[in-house]
Amino acid sequence: MDVNIWFWIGFNAFVLLMLALDLGVFHKNTHTVKIKESLIWTGIWIIMALIFACGIFYFFGKQRGVEFLTGYVIEKSLSVDNIFVFIMVFSYFNIPTKYQHKVLFYGILGALLMRAFFIFTGVALITKFHWIIYVFGAFLIFTGIKMLVQDEKPLEPDKNPLVRLFKKFMPVTTELHGDKFFVKDGLKNFATPLFIVLLLIEFTDLIFAVDSIPAILAISNDTFIVYTSNVFAILGLRSLYFALADITKYFRFLKYGLSAILIFVGIKMCIVDIYKIPVLYSLGTILLILASSVIASIAIPQKHK
Repeated sequence: MDVNIWFWIGFNAFVLLMLALDLGVFHKNTHTVKIKESLIWTGIWIIMALIFACGIFYFFGKQRGVEFLTGYVIEKSLSVDNIFVFIMVFSYFNIPTKYQHKVLFYGILGALLMRAFFIFTGVALITKFHWIIYVFGAFLIFTGIKMLVQDEKPLEPDKNPLVRLFKKFMPVTTELHGDKFFVKDGLKNFATPLFIVLLLIEFTDLIFAVDSIPAILAISNDTFIVYTSNVFAILGLRSLYFALADITKYFRFLKYGLSAILIFVGIKMCIVDIYKIPVLYSLGTILLILASSVIASIAIPQKHK
């Protein structure tokens, strides 16, 4: 799809404006994000994504509109896994709730840049080397099966290669210094544990991007559709985190749902030259899997010893 340059400029200007309003106006002062506030912002981001989808339907047609919605749902559902990791990281470092928004803001800002790189690279590879789609598909199937059978590993930040490399170049304080990422003691600069948390958040998103970008590329190889659906899902991730942080532990079957989605999308990529599953059917299947896992989590109570 040949997208006018003004669509790109307008969309990115909108993203920068919303980020500036978020940090400079609505969260100018450090505060604890309450569940009511997070639910309101989650609703706002979803509504804006749906309004944008209507624009896609109007300007580019039904096919592209459904592709955007499917990509958005995939990224939104897979981002729930990020939330589980965010909870573990914040808990491990005992980060107060009032400082978590700042970490997630800059973490997601970095995530947007990384996702843009992955998207443009992935689309270019698939366009030039069609066989890459089979590699992506097989990787998604493998990841889905691995998610299904692998037990959750304990968090060990000191063994993270990025954290270990960073500590070789800059010392880290043992205590937090408010919401600061860096502090100065005499002539020496120190990073705070809050910056280590930010590094882990970025590293986590890098790992998840390896799964989610190929999954969206299975739906569309249109750069604008893939990019915008990804950005909308990522921008709403912070508010979704604060809305779901206390209840994600009850969605015990969600992992199986996400696993099934990855396997389904992987199979879709692998059989694309034999049978191309319509995007509308893909969207319905993904929504059905996601809804089933959530309903099962609520309907089937967990047995406690």
